[in-house]
Amino acid sequence: MLKTLLLNPPSFEKFDGGASSRWPATREIESYWYPVWLGYPAGMIRDLGGHSRVLDASPHHVGPEETVRIAADYEFVILFTSHVGFTNDVLLVERMKELNPSLKVAFVGPPVTTHPEVALRASTAIDFVTHKEFDYAVTRFASGEALDTIPGVHFLRDNQMVSTAPEPPVENLDRFPWVSKIWKRDLDITKYNVPFLLNPYLAMYSTRGCPALCTFCLWPQTFDGHRWRTRSVEDVRNEVEWALDAFKPEGLQEIFFDDDTFTYSPKRMVEMAKAFKPLQFQWSSTSRSHLDYDTLKILADSGCRLFIVGFESGNEQILKNIKKGITAKRSLEFAKDCHKVGIKVHADFIIGLPGETRETIRETIEYAKAMDPETLQVSVAHAYPGTEMYQWFEEQGIIMTTKMSDELGQQLPMANFPHLSGAEMLEWVHRFYDEYYFRPKPIYRIIKNAMFKTNERKRLYKEAKEFLATRARRRDLVKTGQVTPLAGETH
Repeated sequence: MLKTLLLNPPSFEKFDGGASSRWPATREIESYWYPVWLGYPAGMIRDLGGHSRVLDASPHHVGPEETVRIAADYEFVILFTSHVGFTNDVLLVERMKELNPSLKVAFVGPPVTTHPEVALRASTAIDFVTHKEFDYAVTRFASGEALDTIPGVHFLRDNQMVSTAPEPPVENLDRFPWVSKIWKRDLDITKYNVPFLLNPYLAMYSTRGCPALCTFCLWPQTFDGHRWRTRSVEDVRNEVEWALDAFKPEGLQEIFFDDDTFTYSPKRMVEMAKAFKPLQFQWSSTSRSHLDYDTLKILADSGCRLFIVGFESGNEQILKNIKKGITAKRSLEFAKDCHKVGIKVHADFIIGLPGETRETIRETIEYAKAMDPETLQVSVAHAYPGTEMYQWFEEQGIIMTTKMSDELGQQLPMANFPHLSGAEMLEWVHRFYDEYYFRPKPIYRIIKNAMFKTNERKRLYKEAKEFLATRARRRDLVKTGQVTPLAGETH
């Protein structure tokens, strides 16, 4: 078998873009998500007797040159690329092949699924790319199979792209190894810090796919599909029990289920809660805002601490435009029920969705204040190629740029509406944050946590320093002309 390196490549400083992150960008506060998609084939190659290693470069502060040196000892590199990082990723593997010409390189991830030929013709350093989920494709190549016998791959032959028919998505997820064993072997979990999760935390999947039809969402439309596939409750529970014991020395504080929608089935969640409760641990997950009070109470009693929820907008028409499938009114009830049972909410909102106006932005800001989630994130709408929203942006003729970020990795606006420019949308993002957090309730919560929890106080101090330092650095770079000013940013 080929000695295999599974790489989440280095990128911008403080790049929040693990292989499972939906909105990769540089943040003022350093945070990292686990490269969960890479963990499963790493375990499969290991189980077949091969040598595999997951290298998650950014959280471990492994730069490009060190990454190239590490890759020189391998025969096969699987690189999880992203729309924002693709150009840098190509330069990285070209440098690898200069040092190790016999190295084989596969690019995996949404960009190569939606535009395989563009990816292949970007560089001769890329030997092949995969279609959607890649667990078995890369494992079979590492095992020595010829490309044209492996389902779900694209490669060039005589300057023509060859594509093999993809296999149906895997239904029995219990067949996959536990990623937590790969994290124990290859990663330092203390490096993974997300401001609203407990540190250190551990991430894993219990499902794949998402039945929701949100027009903007990258993953179900371009990668893992709308068919919702589940691991058995017993398998998830057993991995959790193993991880709680294995990571005691690292001081594991929380397990995070990074599924597209962990809580999609209320019945399954009740079964999961019954399995989790005897283990007496804290867990958080993604969620839609459809769970009722009684189910939320059961989950809270089982150790559920926090939900990450994409509310997107407080305007009902915008939610219809993006096929969210849940009303703003229902989401508000859900958040209030979470507060009643003691589950915290991290809310995600997007500025610039189809139908957005200054009035709807103001409506969403006031909606967020009424909801009062413990933390929130606000992004500018960026339509990924391959999504329904990207098609809408194209049809409206409002796409300004397909570039996701500037030179520092800061997210850029993608579109100019006739009545609302991309620059103004970005200004609204900054205003949203300022108006939300500079209120008595959020300030009180922050101070309360800092006063009574030593670890939170240390982390808050560190994050405050990072926030101010990043803002100051950006101002200096704008003054010297090294980066483009953001909207409203002056010298």
